[in-house]
Amino acid sequence: MLFNSYEFIFFFLPIVLTVFFAIGRSGYFATAMAWLVLASLFFYAWWNPAYLGLMITSILFNYAIGQTLSHHVQHPHIRKGTLTLGVILNLGLLAYFKYANFFIDNANHIFNTHLDIGTILLPLAISFFTFQQIAYLIDVSRGETKEYNFLHYCLFVTFFPQLIAGPIVHHKEMMPQFAKKSIYRLKYSNLAIGLSIFAVGLFKKVVLADGIAIYASPVFDSAAGGIAPGFADAWVGALSYTLQLYFDFSGYCDMAIGVARMFGIRLPLNFHSPYKATNIIDFWRRWHMTLSRFLRDYLYFPLGGNRKGTTRRYINLIITMVLGGLWHGAGWTFILWGALHGFFLMVNHAWHAVRKFLQHDLSQPSHIGTIISRLITFLAVIVAWVFFRAEDLAAALLMLQGMCGLHASNMTMPTESLSYIVALLAIIWFAPNTQEWLSRYRPAFDYPNNEQVTLPRWVPVWRASRSIAVLMACTAFISILYLTRDSEFLYFNF
Repeated sequence: MLFNSYEFIFFFLPIVLTVFFAIGRSGYFATAMAWLVLASLFFYAWWNPAYLGLMITSILFNYAIGQTLSHHVQHPHIRKGTLTLGVILNLGLLAYFKYANFFIDNANHIFNTHLDIGTILLPLAISFFTFQQIAYLIDVSRGETKEYNFLHYCLFVTFFPQLIAGPIVHHKEMMPQFAKKSIYRLKYSNLAIGLSIFAVGLFKKVVLADGIAIYASPVFDSAAGGIAPGFADAWVGALSYTLQLYFDFSGYCDMAIGVARMFGIRLPLNFHSPYKATNIIDFWRRWHMTLSRFLRDYLYFPLGGNRKGTTRRYINLIITMVLGGLWHGAGWTFILWGALHGFFLMVNHAWHAVRKFLQHDLSQPSHIGTIISRLITFLAVIVAWVFFRAEDLAAALLMLQGMCGLHASNMTMPTESLSYIVALLAIIWFAPNTQEWLSRYRPAFDYPNNEQVTLPRWVPVWRASRSIAVLMACTAFISILYLTRDSEFLYFNF
């Protein structure tokens, strides 16, 4: 079920909220939790009921592994063996559904064989609920969390606002919130905040992201068909996809945070104006923040991080980002996208090392320096997104060649595409994001309390007022007018 669908907005969400708070008001907190679990499973099964059994099997298996780890946390050999088994089987399940066809196709190409296992359909959200449960098992083995209540564990995995495309949450972030009796009673402030965030996210998705997508798809589709785009067309296509992905994922993250807040739950921050980043390190602190955290804590650090010298640090960065690219999709374009970001991170760290050696003050960049750094970072991100979006390597190379002006124009993009691109760039660079707009209300679990946000004069301060209610109602109404067709979030494919 899509957040941006009539079924979700007008039926599923109101019914789930109403029943949850009706049960909670009566004091049956466990029953209210069970209702949320059932609703979340229904939400997942709406997409393809055939894969509901796979998710339930994954939950049962990982709960059993977690129980074993919790009871034998003081026995290092049992703990290590159990954790290894759990991680291997989780990754094995993910590898089969997500990468089996990719590996078979490449093996056939290399060895001139004709192996065929048929087409394996990718179960929705398998990457997210697998990584979330792997993080849980590792945290349990470290003694950082534990869960003995099966219902609570099911809710931790299936809570529908974050089930399909994240954020990837930790048990210790979510379940203490559900333990508070206050969340089982409707708070109108939470409902107002949640509805506002949801309305903004819906607008980003159906108006902005889907609106700019019409200028990205034709260029990339032509490149996939072997038609080389000209300079202007290639840049319009690349910029349009860069903006489409931004507002698509930003919209999803807002909608997830907004829906969870209606229940009184704060999800972790997952998207924080990444195109305002002044370097690639900063970009990955702002883009898909919970995935970055997972890769850092459960891959980069175990590999040694930066503790074993500069060369080893760079190798660890490349490994981490290549695997991060492979997580996004089974294809060489995703692997190259990850490798590019690994290379960018290497250059970024090396540049910082040179500047420190020259005793430059990295903490106080000039205004001009900030603008230049932001533009260079943005350009690097655009180039990498070309590989992320392209159907194959050949199409990506045609796009990059077009962006370098190596091909004559074979198509003409509408002139209004440039106006749309400029308008969206202005929003990204000069408007506050949703979290900044509602910063005084701590919209996300880990939003920094000490971050001072000064809103531009033209931005109205969010408060529970009639004017804001009218503004959000108009935003939601405009968005609903655009719900003429189903449009998946791009990260549903990963």
